[in-house]
Amino acid sequence: MFDFSIWTNWIDLFLRTNLPEFWVLAIEFVVVGVVLLALYCIIALILIYFERKICAFFQCRLGPNRVGIYGIFQSVADMLKMLIKEIIPINHTDKILFYLAPFFVLVASFLAFGAIPFGRGLQAIDFNIGVFYLLAVSSLGVIGILLAGWSSNNKYSMIGAMRSGAQLISYELSAGMALMTMVVLSGTMQLSEIVQSQSDCWNLFQGHIAAVIAFIIYLIAGHAETNRGPFDLPEAESELTAGYHTEYSGLQFGFFYLAEYLNMFIIASIATTVFLGGWMPFHITGLDGFNDVMDCIPSVIWFFGKAFVLMFLSLWVRWTFPRLRIDQLLNLEWKILLPINMVNLLLMVILVIYGLTF
Repeated sequence: MFDFSIWTNWIDLFLRTNLPEFWVLAIEFVVVGVVLLALYCIIALILIYFERKICAFFQCRLGPNRVGIYGIFQSVADMLKMLIKEIIPINHTDKILFYLAPFFVLVASFLAFGAIPFGRGLQAIDFNIGVFYLLAVSSLGVIGILLAGWSSNNKYSMIGAMRSGAQLISYELSAGMALMTMVVLSGTMQLSEIVQSQSDCWNLFQGHIAAVIAFIIYLIAGHAETNRGPFDLPEAESELTAGYHTEYSGLQFGFFYLAEYLNMFIIASIATTVFLGGWMPFHITGLDGFNDVMDCIPSVIWFFGKAFVLMFLSLWVRWTFPRLRIDQLLNLEWKILLPINMVNLLLMVILVIYGLTF
C-alpha cells in the first residue's frame, strides 16, 4: 500500500538540506495549514452537493441539475453568493462576542479536522493523546454557539443557544464514553496506533457486542452533536426560526454553515478511525490473496469511502425520522444512552481483562 510518509519525509529532508531550521518549520507550517484549509473547504462543498442530491432522492426530486453537469457547480455558485452577500448590522448587540462567535465554531471544527489520519502517513499531527485532544477541541464549538445566542440581543436566539448547549453537552458524554470504550480495547489514545492495531481486524469486530453497542451509541451521539435532524432542536423552524444564528448574515452565517457540514465529516472520520480501521483495508485472516487485493486500493480511498458511507447513513436518518421534542431528546441521552454506555464500558473492561477479544 502506498505510504504518503515517503513523499513528506523526502520534502522535509530536501528543505532541511537547503534551508535553516526556522525557514523549514515556517514553510512546512504554512503549507500544511493551506492544504488543510483547502481540503476543509473542498470537502464542505462536496458535502453540500452530496446532501442536496440525497435529500432529493429520498423526496423523489431531481435536486441541483442546472449549474454544471448534474448541478455539480451549484455549491460553488452558492459559496460565491455567500462571499459577496451583505452583512447586515444588528443594533444593540455585544459587538465583540457577536463577531467572535462564528470563529469559535469554525476554529473548533478545524482543530479537530487537522488531527485526523486521512491515509497511511497522511496526518498533520499525531498526538499520543489523540482521542482526548479530539474530545477537547470539538467541545469548544458549544462556546461559539452560546456566545452567538447571548450576543445577538434576540430572545429566540438565546433560547436556541441554550437548547443547543444543553444538547451538545449532554451528547458529548455519550460520544466520549463510546470512544473511551474503544480506547480500552486498543490500549492507546494515539490515533495512528489505534489504526495500526486494526490491521488484521477492525475494532468493530474485535470488541464483540461491546464494540457494536459503542459504535451505535457514538453514531447517535455524534449525529446529535452536529445539530442535524431529528436532533436539530436549536433550529426548529416552527419555534425558533434559525435558532442561535438567526441574526447572522453573509459570511458570518457562512461560517456556521461551513462548520456544520464539516462537523458531520469529522464525526464520520472519528468513527471510521476508531471503529472501522481508519485508512486500513478490510482483511480476513488466512485469505492472503484477498488481503493482497485489498491492499492495492489506496489508503485514502479506504478512509473517504468509509467516511462517506457513514455520512450517507447520517443523511438517511435525517430525512427519514421526524424531529424530537427537547424533553424526548434529553431523556434519550440521560435515561437511555448514558446508562447503557456505562454498563458497556464495564463490559469492555471485562472482555479485555479476560482476553475475550479477537
